[in-house]
Amino acid sequence: MIENTVPEFLDILSNEISTFIASIDEIAINKACNLIIESEKNHGRVHVTGIGKPGHVSGYISSLLSSTGTPAYTLHGTEAVHGSSGQVVPGDVVIAISNSGETKELKATVETLKANKAKIIGVSGNSDSWLKNASDVFIFAGIREEGDSLNKAPRGSIIAETIALQSLSIALQYAKGLDAEQYLKWHPGGSLGESIRKEII
Repeated sequence: MIENTVPEFLDILSNEISTFIASIDEIAINKACNLIIESEKNHGRVHVTGIGKPGHVSGYISSLLSSTGTPAYTLHGTEAVHGSSGQVVPGDVVIAISNSGETKELKATVETLKANKAKIIGVSGNSDSWLKNASDVFIFAGIREEGDSLNKAPRGSIIAETIALQSLSIALQYAKGLDAEQYLKWHPGGSLGESIRKEII
């Protein structure tokens, strides 16, 4: 192993994420929050999708949203154009994640969803991307360096996307007034559920 590779990576990551957090677009996050709340008032639902590594982020975010007051469903990024887009109905909101904002498979998915009258929240590290232009609300989640010499494998960008959407989950949670008793209903198991149960008894 080459010496100092891990400290160098962590230093790059720390700088990139600190810079991103300092400039996070709170206005866009609040717009996305309001879009979701308005959709839910009309019985709309939330879906989260992405291709590749962002696809894994979509699974986590849909689970996080669901446990904090916003029921959400993972939409497979490529299966969507092979029938799975049927889970999305007019008025639903789809959070689409892509670092480049130019991924061909995601373009096809978003085009299909828009044709089916869904609203799109785009999340990308490219503020001049196809995804931004196709979105009803756009949240920038970008970094310059992933953390290694190739600067290709998603590392820093995945963390930025996650932080941006965790911030959206916070905005939604507070807008809906989630309390410990309600949270416990959705998360009764494990150490987390036990700790909340002790707090409210």
